[in-house]
Amino acid sequence: MGPAMPLFGPVTPNFLAIWSGVNPFASSSLACSTFSNHWAEALACELDALSARRVEGLFLATGALQRGHFLLKSGRHGDRYLEKWALLQHPDAAAEVCALLAERALVVAQAAAVEIDLVAGPTTGGVLLAYEIGRLLGVRGIFAEEVAGDTGAVRREFRRGFQIPPRARVLMVDDILTTGGSLQALLPPLLAAGAHPIAAAAVASRSPDLRSIEIPGRESIPLIAAPTPDLPTYEASECPLCAAGEPI
Repeated sequence: MGPAMPLFGPVTPNFLAIWSGVNPFASSSLACSTFSNHWAEALACELDALSARRVEGLFLATGALQRGHFLLKSGRHGDRYLEKWALLQHPDAAAEVCALLAERALVVAQAAAVEIDLVAGPTTGGVLLAYEIGRLLGVRGIFAEEVAGDTGAVRREFRRGFQIPPRARVLMVDDILTTGGSLQALLPPLLAAGAHPIAAAAVASRSPDLRSIEIPGRESIPLIAAPTPDLPTYEASECPLCAAGEPI
């Protein structure tokens, strides 16, 4: 067996420090009235750029980012594919991305003046993510699995003795987000238990315009995604790769 793939240690920026209202440049000669009005926004953008390069580097180093012609689970086509298990098989790389998501989830919770009580994800990638992000946040991580009903319709259930306390504030997590369907499927069992989903997080998003998960009759849930490279998707009828005759 060859040596383990070398991966850098965690270098996740401290987003809590950015949004806590403490100006890190307050004692610096850079501090001035103009800068102090914009320091948080500018610094956050810079750290987002650093995080994006870092996350893309992890995808490349683990072989998770692939190029070709792919049919996605959503039915859409894409010319880039993120193989989640290529990333998740490397604990250090997966833990670093999870740390970024956990930190951003804390920012959302802090802004809403709530705490995160529980992390929940769908099988199968969401199992590892829920456990690791739960560990980082100091809370339980649980998962929902697919169950077929009498009519053949598939739904998500929290089984295996998982308990969801009423009014528990839940962070939902998933691996690769395209339409948000897997996260949406977590909502019925969570809401039936009386839980309050406060945010959703994904390792990567193929839909950058998707900023929230909608719940009919309730406030939308903010969506957090690690900074990822552009991952365009197409309907089969509009796929440029299909038009060029490239096989899937």
